[in-house]
Amino acid sequence: MSPLLLRGARLPDGNVRDVLLDPDSGLVARVTPPGLLPSGPDDLDLSGHLLLPAPAEPHAHLDKALTWDLAGAVPGDLPSAVAAWRAYTEQVTEEDVFHRARRTVDELCANGVTAVRTHVDLLTGGGDPLRGLRALLRLREKLRGRVRLQIAVLHVDAPEELLHQALDLGADLLGDCPHLSADPAASVGRTLRIAAERHVGVDLHADETLDPTAGDLRLLARAVRERCFALGVTASHCVSLGAVEPEEAARTAKEVAAAGIGVITLPLTNLYLQGRGRPSSTPRGLTAVRALLDAGVTVAAGGDNIRDPFNPVGRADPLETASLLVTVGHLTPDEGLHAVTGGARAVLGLPEAGPYEGAVADLLAVRAHTVSEALGTACPQRLVFADGRLVSRTSVVREVF
Repeated sequence: MSPLLLRGARLPDGNVRDVLLDPDSGLVARVTPPGLLPSGPDDLDLSGHLLLPAPAEPHAHLDKALTWDLAGAVPGDLPSAVAAWRAYTEQVTEEDVFHRARRTVDELCANGVTAVRTHVDLLTGGGDPLRGLRALLRLREKLRGRVRLQIAVLHVDAPEELLHQALDLGADLLGDCPHLSADPAASVGRTLRIAAERHVGVDLHADETLDPTAGDLRLLARAVRERCFALGVTASHCVSLGAVEPEEAARTAKEVAAAGIGVITLPLTNLYLQGRGRPSSTPRGLTAVRALLDAGVTVAAGGDNIRDPFNPVGRADPLETASLLVTVGHLTPDEGLHAVTGGARAVLGLPEAGPYEGAVADLLAVRAHTVSEALGTACPQRLVFADGRLVSRTSVVREVF
């Protein structure tokens, strides 16, 4: 394919530049002041657009997505959502998962996402427990060249044979929910052991509770260091860290940093599920983002559940997630954006992307002039590039009379 020139794009630092993409290498070839590079018939004029690194979605549940109305869920806390989903799994089929997941990825891609990590349940009701995984493996092949899809098998005390079957089929990582296990420490240890045997990474749902005594994250950090596990470890949610005293949060954050664990905060779902039992001075249901950043932890942010029993809303838009981090996490707009771009790619083990020479040419052009405007308006008029190719374009017609 021929190189693609993006003309007149505004970069996050405020400078207007021409950016040349090389689809053969998938990298950004040149970044220059406007007008220095030869023009061609396929050039794209990005005047009025802010050109950003393409977001990644580090924590999705594509097998559950778009089932809120189907599952008949009622608003509630985490146990209520788990119960509603488990009841609905009796009627979940492989084709059902495939089509809902594909619709959701199309929404994510249109909003700028070029890489997704999704968890997938081992479905205990209604037949083959691996049917959700089989659907997502099919989808992964369909998405090649447009969206990179990583799949983590989410389990709670599942038989080891079933976990090995899932990895044999092609799952990328092992997930776990230690706080739902009868023995959290044993659950963490077993997951790390199997992951080491199979040479795959780990992404745990950790401390998805406001209980300050919850200890999944500390268990994980200590187990990773004791076992010298070096295959990539991520802890998602970590809500209870936001419910402890600052000194304790700082100590735990340092342990997490020393263990090389990345943390994914999930504001939309956790704000919805957590704190329902506290009608007065309701806590925010968010991990201690600032303490983690101060300790040098790689922090990412994701959208988590999209219109399913765990969250009836969600636009599959990483700019919505970043905006929430500014509002409830008290991050700056640049920090919020980094959590869904550079931070998200880092926890997925992906190289740096962005409008910089030599970077991966995964880019998002959004109609805006500044990062704060991009997060504040979340304008749907966007162009999305993956490996130097245009993979999605959304145009908007607005009429004001």
